[in-house]
Amino acid sequence: METHVKVLAWFNLILGGLGVLFAAVTFAGGSLVPAIIAAAAGEAGFLPASIIQAIVTVVVGVILVLSLPSLILGFGLYNLRPWARVLGIVLAAIHLLNVPLGTIISVYAFWVLLNPQTEALFRRPQA
Repeated sequence: METHVKVLAWFNLILGGLGVLFAAVTFAGGSLVPAIIAAAAGEAGFLPASIIQAIVTVVVGVILVLSLPSLILGFGLYNLRPWARVLGIVLAAIHLLNVPLGTIISVYAFWVLLNPQTEALFRRPQA
C-alpha cells in the first residue's frame, strides 16, 4: 500500500501544482484585460477595469486557497505524516465535486486511505 500512497501523493502534488499554474495564468490574463480596457477607453474605462481587476484577484485567491491544501497533502502523504491521512480523506470528500478528474482521484484516495493496511502504515514510527 505504500506505493499507492506515494502515487496518491504525486496526484495531489500535480493537481495542486496545476491549480497554482492556473492561478498564475488567470492573474496574468486578468491583469492584461483591464490594461487594454483602460488604454482603449481612457478615463471612461477606469471603473470597468477596476471591477475586472477585483474579480480576477478574488478568483485567483479562491484558486490558490483550493490548490494549496493539495500541495500540502502531497508532501504529507509522500513523507507518511500521520496528519496527512486525515487531511487526505477530508480533501477527497471535497474533491468529489471536481468532476471528472477530481472524482476519479477521490475514489482512489478513499480506497487507499481507508484501507486497514494504510492505517497501519501511518501509525508506524517515522525514520
